[in-house]
Order: sequence, then C-alpha cells, then structure tokens
Amino acid sequence: MRDYVEIGIGREARRTYSLEDISIVPSRRTRSSKDVDTTWHIDAYTFNIPVMSHPTDALASPEFVIEMGRQGGLAVINAEGLWGRHEDLDAAIARVVAAAESTNPLELLSTAATTALQELHAYPLNDELLARRIGEVRESGATVAVRVSPQKARELAPKVIQAGAELLIIQGTMISAEHVATGGEPLNLKEFIGSLEVPVIAGGVTDYTTALHLMRTGAAGVIVGGGTNTNAISLGIETHLATAIADVAAARREYLDETGGRYVHIIADGDIETSGDVAKAIACGADAVALGEVLAPAAEAAGQGYYWPPVAAHPRFPRGFVSEAPTVLLENEERPSLETLLHGPSTEPYGYQNIVGGLRRAMAKCGYTDLKSFQKVGLSVR
Repeated sequence: MRDYVEIGIGREARRTYSLEDISIVPSRRTRSSKDVDTTWHIDAYTFNIPVMSHPTDALASPEFVIEMGRQGGLAVINAEGLWGRHEDLDAAIARVVAAAESTNPLELLSTAATTALQELHAYPLNDELLARRIGEVRESGATVAVRVSPQKARELAPKVIQAGAELLIIQGTMISAEHVATGGEPLNLKEFIGSLEVPVIAGGVTDYTTALHLMRTGAAGVIVGGGTNTNAISLGIETHLATAIADVAAARREYLDETGGRYVHIIADGDIETSGDVAKAIACGADAVALGEVLAPAAEAAGQGYYWPPVAAHPRFPRGFVSEAPTVLLENEERPSLETLLHGPSTEPYGYQNIVGGLRRAMAKCGYTDLKSFQKVGLSVR
C-alpha cells in the first residue's frame, strides 16, 4: 500500500524512500561468494558484471571505455560531449581539471570549471572526429554504447550507429515517450526505436506510468533516475531511488504480462556511491546500475579524479558541477585502477573499491547466486 501524508489542507504527498533509507534483510541460507553469478544479459549482449558507466567525459577516455569492457562492464560514450568537439581531447579535459583545481575549497559558488565546460561545449560537433573515435573503440573489441539526448536523437543516432555504436542510449535527466518542442517535430520514441537496427536503452524515468510508456516504445532497457545532478536544488525535482526502482519494476511486471513475456531491463542511475548501494538497487528490482562519481578515482578515467555530469555543461542552465571524487588515497598514493574499483583487492572498508566483490558478498550472505533471484530478497526501512 502506498503511503500518502497530508502536507497541508487539501494537499497530499507520497512518502518515498532513497537507497539509504532501506536495508537488505538476510533470511535464507548463506553461500560462498565464489558461487555467485553476476552475469548480465541485455538483448544479444552479455556482460560479466551488471555495471555501466554514466555517459560523462569525466569518465570516458578511450582507455577507460576499453578497460571497462575488459573488466566485464559497459562504458558509455557521450555523443554530445567533448569526443566530437576537440581533436586534443586530453587538453580539453585538462582545462576543466585546471579550472577546478584553481578553485578555493571555501569558494562554494565558484563557476570557473563550469564556465570552462560551457566554453568547450560551445565548439561545433565534428561528425567525422566523433565517428573516428567511436570506430577506434569498436576496433578494440569493446561493446560500443553511445548516449544521445532526446533533443538530438533524430539527428545523431543514425550517425553514431553508422560509426559503430552497438547500443544506443537515449538519456536525459528526465524523459518521456514523446519529446515535444515548439517549432519542431515531436520525437515519437516508439516510431523512432522501431526504425533503428540496434537495441535502445532509454531514460531516465522516476515513475510507473512513464516507465510503462517507455517500455511500450520497444526499448530494451529503461534507466531509472538521472544520474547525480543538482535538479533537487535548481528544479525542485528529486528522485528517491529505492521507491523509483520498485515502481518501475512493477511497470515491468505489467508489461511482461501485457506482452506475454517481453522482459525490459532496469538500470538504476542516481546516488549510487558504494557497493552497498549497488546491492540495494538490485534488491529493489534493478538488473544493473550506472555508476558515475564512484568510478572517477580510476587511473583510466579522463577527469583525473574529478567528476561532472553531462548537464554541468548546459549552455544556459547547468545542473551539476565539477568536483573532486571522494577517495581514500593516502598522501602520494596513486589513483586505483578501474580493476581495483570494480574487483579489488581493496584496503578500504567502506565499499568504494571492489564494488562487484561487495555485491557478490551481499548476495551470498542472503543465499542468492544470481541477480534475478536477488531481486526477491527481503528489505526493511530504517
């Protein structure tokens, strides 16, 4: 039963829960974590771990994308980011990092790094440069996933698919089944997805109805949440991820019955910071998670330990900022490899490293050996 509270005369609000509000409840036999299978299958693609990266230039250097594939996950390239705007990608990223490093930590409202991002994104998109870089990743053998915004999907999707994209991510902080803009042709996702030759993952969504509409478009996966951003402050819109995942999982059950068995994958993308958060997201009903800031400390990440979401570069209304990713490095210690962040071994006890190892142990302690069955684990509210 949904819980509604009266916030004033004639006005009610639903009580919802974030991942930090809930806990997993072990209630079955325990198992060895060595017996746990974290394989994730979506469409014709199989990944050893249920992890994809948030589509930000702060993560997706070519090295990071290729290494993510080697570690069993899926890295996502932002087609509207810096990859197709600057021949010297390293120099562009370095400019953002330098602006962030020059900021006084006490200067909370500094916009130097945001200004740098906006100026770098003001350069025109070079289709040939973007295609070349996508092609280089494709040649490495890594699965190529490319993100486009709903606003640019009709224009960019055919180009990135021709360049070698194998999975198309149509993602905004919020999305609907039909994007309408004054003076422009509405983007009907059902018609658009049906015209494409590659699987599509679309999102983010936060509620049952929108998720069901997206599933009916033919999307192979639906993203719940919109990553880490400042929407809660700047727009008053905040996603409590535990409730959102559970609601979208309910929409999936409805759609599964409606279609006689078509399964749509749920990818959780929000404030997921530790291995415990990953475990709770899957326990709520997600099939996989999109990780952002928690992967930024990786030695292969483009941002050199700094992180920002794609919306931080919006030319008129940025909803994110450049920040140093949380890390437990000792003085003069090198940044950990992506392998260490995902698979360990780790020397820190908080779940920032060996993230998949933490998920495996959570599943094992609750007696589950595969991701799908772990979605049935007991939950409690703090």
